[in-house]
Amino acid sequence: MDGRPSLRKEGGQNPAYRSTHYPLTHLERARPLLHLPYHELPVKEPGEPDTRSPLRFLLWLARHQKNLLFWNAFFGIGWMVSQALLWAAVGAAIDHGIARHSESGLLLWVAIVMALGLFQAICGSLRHQLAVTNWMNAAYRTVQVIGHHIARTGNSVTDEIQSGDVVNTVAADAMRIGGAYDVLARFLGSIVAWIVVSIILLSTSVELGLIVLLGVPILATLTVPLMTPLHATQAAQREAAGRLAALGSDTVAGLRILRGIGGEEVFLGNYRRQSDLVRRAGNRIATPQAGLESGQVLLPAVLTAIVTFLGARDVMRGTLQPGQLVAFFGYATFLTTPLRTAIEYVISTTRAYVGAGRVLRILTVEPLVKEPENPRPWPDCVAVLEDVRSGIRLKQGLLTAVVTENATDASLIADRLGRFAADTEGIMLNGVALDEFSVKDTRANIVVSEIEPRLFSGELRYELVPHRATSDAVICTALDAASALDILDALDDGLSTCVEERGREFSGGQRQRLSLARALLRDSDVLILVDPTSAVDTHTEARIALRLSDARRARTTLITTTSPLLLEHVDYVYVYREGRIVAEGTHAMLAAQSSDYRHIVLREDS
Repeated sequence: MDGRPSLRKEGGQNPAYRSTHYPLTHLERARPLLHLPYHELPVKEPGEPDTRSPLRFLLWLARHQKNLLFWNAFFGIGWMVSQALLWAAVGAAIDHGIARHSESGLLLWVAIVMALGLFQAICGSLRHQLAVTNWMNAAYRTVQVIGHHIARTGNSVTDEIQSGDVVNTVAADAMRIGGAYDVLARFLGSIVAWIVVSIILLSTSVELGLIVLLGVPILATLTVPLMTPLHATQAAQREAAGRLAALGSDTVAGLRILRGIGGEEVFLGNYRRQSDLVRRAGNRIATPQAGLESGQVLLPAVLTAIVTFLGARDVMRGTLQPGQLVAFFGYATFLTTPLRTAIEYVISTTRAYVGAGRVLRILTVEPLVKEPENPRPWPDCVAVLEDVRSGIRLKQGLLTAVVTENATDASLIADRLGRFAADTEGIMLNGVALDEFSVKDTRANIVVSEIEPRLFSGELRYELVPHRATSDAVICTALDAASALDILDALDDGLSTCVEERGREFSGGQRQRLSLARALLRDSDVLILVDPTSAVDTHTEARIALRLSDARRARTTLITTTSPLLLEHVDYVYVYREGRIVAEGTHAMLAAQSSDYRHIVLREDS
């Protein structure tokens, strides 16, 4: 097995991959008023990402949800500013109502306090839900662009990056990227609220106003020296965690082999050592991150102490009203929120930047198969698909077989004819080079099913037909052609059965037959099957051989196999050896005339 995901060749999308509504109850009610975009996640088409740098990728994500970000910022600013103005209203209530003994003034400012509190609650609720929406939109769009890129590049990504690291990027880094958009509205609200508070303080006391106006950014910049070590340590920890995930997935996948050779302890030791590296890398993150989070408490406390001291001094001097002092204390206390939010935003964006770098590591992998600049339209009928270099020629309506000495040659032929190889020179479709057609059209019309295709988790019905609605009767017809109805009969829930990860509840032969049924249900112009009966018994293989030609009548089908049971029922056979066709004809003809054929298929000595 070469590790390539067969799903890419039998459709390219996980059948268990379903769109789901993100529950935005309050936003859904507000949507007609605010014209908020409300759609299913994942989105239908994520777009083409900007991969020039991590920052450009993050900005590209922001552009795709700019309306949501705008409204989130709007409510975030309203939420923060209303908190700041609340203290001004409280101070005015003290000065106008209590100090001046004005009942009407007191009632007026109490009403204003209540109105500000209500406005703050509404803005806070909508801000929070929009923040989570932005988080999920950014995270899922990132996951989608990774998935689309992997579907386009095939095994190019896993040739350069371990599959476990790819999974870790999807599971962890995408969420970290989304986190930056979660905090963004609060950060913008913090900036506006800081400016509003500074203006209020300047209008009352130039000294206090300047302290707040200049002190907040100065205190915030004290955290900047911690950014570089935090960025470096997070990147190192993420790299170590990716290697650990890859090691774990490889170990689990090869557990049976490890037990067979007694190598469990060796791999356990490797996993322990890598786990220790991840732990130590995580500990190194603690120093700069603890400094930042401590700053979230210490720096605002310093500002609060300074403003409270100077305000109290002005009250004693008679230059400040008691209500204004209360308001000033409230401002100083409130300013802890903008400062802490600013530091939180720095931490979140640092994580997002590191995560975006990991994502770009995947997105910048070039595909083996290149798209033509001006692709030709796919023909209405595939009359002939041929490999001029080797001499293999597949005709419409014929069941053709290729016999090879080893599995590597069979996979090479399938990859060239299915356009999965980097070198497809000499592959012609109706007399036109195959690489002149778009990859999308090629994948839709030429399906390649590998010798050990994968099953994914999800409902069996959608595992077999991931791309379109198909009746159960049609599915059962394909299962019958693949001699797999007995598998269905043994399942309590039939086609509604939930398939476990990798289809582990099925035997190797059952997985192979289900994958054959999935390939037949694609009803593609060309179907290439790589040793489709290698894991089934002879009786089942005989039934498949009898039914396959009827299932593919009027279509073009190629089987790479050395099974006499299958070869007896195909229309034409090619014998491939050392890069070329050495014999061709029917099974009976080759069995009688070709020593190469008899050597490979009938196991006769040359």
